[in-house]
Amino acid sequence: MNCQPSQSLLGADDPIPVRIVNPAGTSSFLLIGDHAGNAVPAYLTPFGISDEEMVRHIAWDIGIAELGERLATALDATFISQRYSRLVIDCNRDPAAPDAMPEVSDGTTLPRNAGLEETDRATRIAAIHAPYHAAIAAELARRDAAGRETVVIALHSFTPTMRGVARPWQIGVLHGGANDSFARAVLAGLTARGDLVVGDNEPYAMDRIDYTIPQHAFGAGRRYVETEIRQDLLASHDQIAGWATLLEEVFTTAL
Repeated sequence: MNCQPSQSLLGADDPIPVRIVNPAGTSSFLLIGDHAGNAVPAYLTPFGISDEEMVRHIAWDIGIAELGERLATALDATFISQRYSRLVIDCNRDPAAPDAMPEVSDGTTLPRNAGLEETDRATRIAAIHAPYHAAIAAELARRDAAGRETVVIALHSFTPTMRGVARPWQIGVLHGGANDSFARAVLAGLTARGDLVVGDNEPYAMDRIDYTIPQHAFGAGRRYVETEIRQDLLASHDQIAGWATLLEEVFTTAL
């Protein structure tokens, strides 16, 4: 059993779930980091896995917090990210989906997620998932009211090897219908460089599993893209800075 209090999951010393960088950014781009953080609420500590596991790909998208910050500066864009680990709740999943709070992730058993009651799940949704998506929706509504077009860019990273299989792509571009003209322009721009192994809906595809882009872009017909960068290519500040420069150029040209 993982009984959680009926009040908010987050205590006074826990960070708020949503981080907004450059809220006054003038760019058409809205940068999103669903898995940018790996914090765990104090109430759920210890989470039942090692510190080494908590810095692996299962807990967050390595490198994305810094990449989002750099891009926010370079593009004068707003970056909205989520501070808590995807193991606590995955903000790029429908909150009702079983894998929004997985019991196992890439072979690692998560004791704090075993046998969650509906009240447990509801508490995590209310404390983390709902405020994060409310912040995105509020920013989009503010821009819509001002007559500003917004292109939503979801930034993700992926592990170089999954279940023993190496992944050759350096960056993937995810798209899945709706208004995917911008995503296809980004894909074309990255491919045309000739110096990158680019995945077209690889290593993941924009499908029914994703939540953020379909929720905030599809229905409104917004242009969007979801990018996935291989995590061994985001291992240093210099590498991240290089990707920020590259993506600034590609995104601007695609726009």
